[in-house]
Amino acid sequence: MPENQEMLIIGIAGGTGSGKTTVVNQIIEELKHEEVDVISQDSYYQDTSHLTYEQRTKINFDHPKSIDFDLLVSHLKDLRAGKSIQQPVYSFKEHNRTGQTLEIEPRKVIIVEGILILTHPDIREMFDIKIYVHADSDERLIRRLKRDIAERGRDLDEVLNRYQNTLKPMHQQFIEPTKEFADIIIPTNRYNTVAIDIVQTIIRQRLV
Repeated sequence: MPENQEMLIIGIAGGTGSGKTTVVNQIIEELKHEEVDVISQDSYYQDTSHLTYEQRTKINFDHPKSIDFDLLVSHLKDLRAGKSIQQPVYSFKEHNRTGQTLEIEPRKVIIVEGILILTHPDIREMFDIKIYVHADSDERLIRRLKRDIAERGRDLDEVLNRYQNTLKPMHQQFIEPTKEFADIIIPTNRYNTVAIDIVQTIIRQRLV
């Protein structure tokens, strides 16, 4: 199939707990269009089947090396070429891929979201719009605590240790600097409605 130049690929980055998922939901909420699909960076954590569970728990999942960017780039190229992809399914409890895949069809609009997606030059090149979601560091920590304890089976000490020793330094080293690549920076604390409206307008134009 010929390359789909009409496909709009939007990258949405930002620190852990910054509210990326909320922004994604706000963007697609009113659109409710079958031609919009979301791909999460989290599905593309490296396959760690060769490691024991204990070894997997020690992986720095907030470092760009933890992401299989080659596979993500390849999948985005396939989608743009009009081919469907088999997206890996990832288990946060096992710190590994499940071995199952999810079929994603080409769409007019693909939103890719994740904390590290703007760190990789090949991925950045594929985005037609690059968005960075900004939130206060205290706010991000609170959101991360609530999510990891409620949804991912972590305990309080584990989350706090990981935040202090891994998340915060990785954010400062790799994630915060990617703001400079963003076309739009969205503050999630308030006043983000204009930015959301702009993105929705661009998407609607593509969906006509």
